[in-house]
Amino acid sequence: MQVLYQRGIHLPGPSLWLDPHDRQPVAVVSHAHADHVQRHDHVLTSVATAAMMRLRGVTRCRFHTLQFGRPEDLGDARVTLYPAGHILGSAQALVEWQGTRLLYSGDFKLRPGLSAEPVEVPKADVVIMETTFGRPRYRFPEAREVMEDMRRFCRTTLNQGCVPVLFCYSLGKGQEVLAGLEGADFPIYLHSKHWEMASLYRDFGVKLPPFQKYQPGQRLDGVLLCAAGCRKSQWFNNLVGVRTAYVSGWAIDSGACYRFGTHAAFPLSDHADYDDLLEYVRLTEAKSIYTVHGFADQFSADLRRKGLWSEPLREPGPQLTLF
Repeated sequence: MQVLYQRGIHLPGPSLWLDPHDRQPVAVVSHAHADHVQRHDHVLTSVATAAMMRLRGVTRCRFHTLQFGRPEDLGDARVTLYPAGHILGSAQALVEWQGTRLLYSGDFKLRPGLSAEPVEVPKADVVIMETTFGRPRYRFPEAREVMEDMRRFCRTTLNQGCVPVLFCYSLGKGQEVLAGLEGADFPIYLHSKHWEMASLYRDFGVKLPPFQKYQPGQRLDGVLLCAAGCRKSQWFNNLVGVRTAYVSGWAIDSGACYRFGTHAAFPLSDHADYDDLLEYVRLTEAKSIYTVHGFADQFSADLRRKGLWSEPLREPGPQLTLF
């Protein structure tokens, strides 16, 4: 099966695109983060991802939603989505064409989370996998320990008469952090974008603790979840006694607080760390592995040292034909 990288992954044989950046006739959208979303003519995706795309204003396309684990014929190819564990609705795509099984990971995470479907990894001949944290230094601590540290930060900040603010993405990370605050003895306030997405998560049956929408100017007696970009807003600058923390896998790097400009940083990621990237390759049993995003070159080189065929995908893009 031929694999091309042209601002997205193109499979010419089955005439299919995987998370392309430009509008295409038919494309798989693995999840609803902005860097993976486009208004394609026909979008193949999960039910939850379609709902999130609509909520975010992506409506001028025809959605073809697929249930996890149920194959769908597309011309002479067959496409099956499997949960990726990244955020709610995130999907891996298994494409079967002329006897070859190609698995596209999308963004994924093997470690169990609180707000996304648990990952299921199918077997494949060829794998195209994201390698955001594809260097050995990226080994994340247990999420439970990170959540405990985060709760301690919030409680200590409140006891000091200050307002704790957790910077996290409005889609995915925000709901994971919210779920991790279950049982907290302080109110949880969400910025409007976080509130909209948390409400949608709850509609899909994700268990979340009580939360309320933050109204600018409102007195805060608990923690506020919002995106880091809110720091540019006037309402945020009007807050008094704020102590901020950034929630990201990149928080594992030294100097993270200086880099993010926050009082604290917590290494909670919705991506696979280095050990889980290796485990993903093992679980697929694939003999050919393409790497994309992050440290694609370094991780691909590590796989070659282990005796596997691997190449990073980049413009204009290598190609492989399997018979």
